[in-house]
Amino acid sequence: MPVPISQMWTVASYVVKQKLRGRRRYPLVLMLEPLFRCNLACAGCGKIQYPPHVLRRQLTVEQCVRAVEECGAPMVSIPGGEPLLHPEIDRIVEALVGMRKYVYLCTNALLLKEKLDAGLFRPSKYLTFSVHMDGLEEEHDFAVCREGTYARAIEGIRLAVARGFRVTTNTTLFDGADPNAVRAFFDEMMGLGVEGMMLSPGYAYDKAPDQKNFLQRTRTNELFEMILSNRRDGKRRWRFNQSPLFLEFLMGRREYECTPWGMPCYNIFGWQRPCYLLQEGYADSFRELIEQTDWDAYGRASGNPKCANCMVHCGYESTAVNHTFSSFGGFWATAKATLFDAYANPAARERLDREREKPHGPMAHLVQLGFADDVRKGAA
Repeated sequence: MPVPISQMWTVASYVVKQKLRGRRRYPLVLMLEPLFRCNLACAGCGKIQYPPHVLRRQLTVEQCVRAVEECGAPMVSIPGGEPLLHPEIDRIVEALVGMRKYVYLCTNALLLKEKLDAGLFRPSKYLTFSVHMDGLEEEHDFAVCREGTYARAIEGIRLAVARGFRVTTNTTLFDGADPNAVRAFFDEMMGLGVEGMMLSPGYAYDKAPDQKNFLQRTRTNELFEMILSNRRDGKRRWRFNQSPLFLEFLMGRREYECTPWGMPCYNIFGWQRPCYLLQEGYADSFRELIEQTDWDAYGRASGNPKCANCMVHCGYESTAVNHTFSSFGGFWATAKATLFDAYANPAARERLDREREKPHGPMAHLVQLGFADDVRKGAA
């Protein structure tokens, strides 16, 4: 099972309580960014393009705890930047685990072995290492603009699993992704013994150097339909650490609207409006974020062009979870999606077979993308 029953129960009971209290807008996961600096410079990232004086800033342990208390969400995701660069990340995690929050520590795993060997963390059902993996070795190293990162991440994953930690992977897919290679990647991650995998199409951050290769909505549906359909053809059963209804949404089997307040973001500037992806001002408190943000200005239905092609998990996973607990129909749909996830689809299989005949791979894409120099610099 990709998620412990205790975590499922905590989330389910939390959502039901919010509904019984008549709360329309409530958080599901707090995106807690203790810093923006990183030991990689990925072309699709919008977080590390700040000037040095901003990258040197970081949240204190006390600020992190206060934000978690203020938000009240049962789960906390700690992205960045690279959180393992924070000198007090162990104290932050220890404090949140002590609050019985389910913590997903997002990392590229370059420092994971070092931190585990130093004894900074202890296995707990409340702590999961969510390792950023963007495909097999060639695809991953290209995506993060540095050779050798895949091998180091695999080493960190193996060590964490061997020492009894919960480990998931987190994969962002862009236009041009090879669906067959992604399926092979899923097999490899399952072979490592990870608890589950998380998926999302990339979002076109304004600050990201690569603005050419973000998926449009129709392409997103086509890609994920090829990847996720026909998934039990003699291979291992893949486990995903996210709502099965969200995966069906990515495949184009469901229509959802964004829930931008479902995964609020707190970082060195405060509570980010309106969501983790868009940066259009900050609130001084979580209450101010919820009560004074013009939520009708965001999401696909709003007509906001920045939201038109977004299908990212931080906007739509909460919608899928809310659907699960909004009615018996939603609960039954989730049960069916969990139990019957093979999705036999001959048309998707044919497209997948045709994809094998196309040239794929990032190295063939270098000249077109204009990142050849970046990758060489990263490798050096």
